[in-house]
Amino acid sequence: MATNELTCQGFIEIVTAYLEGGLPDPERARFEAHLNDCPYCSTYLDQMRQTIRLVGRLSEESLAPEVKADLLGRFRDWNRK
Repeated sequence: MATNELTCQGFIEIVTAYLEGGLPDPERARFEAHLNDCPYCSTYLDQMRQTIRLVGRLSEESLAPEVKADLLGRFRDWNRK
């Protein structure tokens, strides 16, 4: 692998910035090159888009307090496990 190629871990770390349009052109190009070569990350990106579309229908007020606390805890600790 060339040093300029993006790894799957690197892909996951910047997927939100990509979806929000916040990657500089060179980083976006590396992201999209990896996406073209990696079916796993392509699936991951599709899943992220589906999640955003579905979760976008929820409001914070519609969540029970215990569900909100559980979700926040899971996202806060996602990379510690």
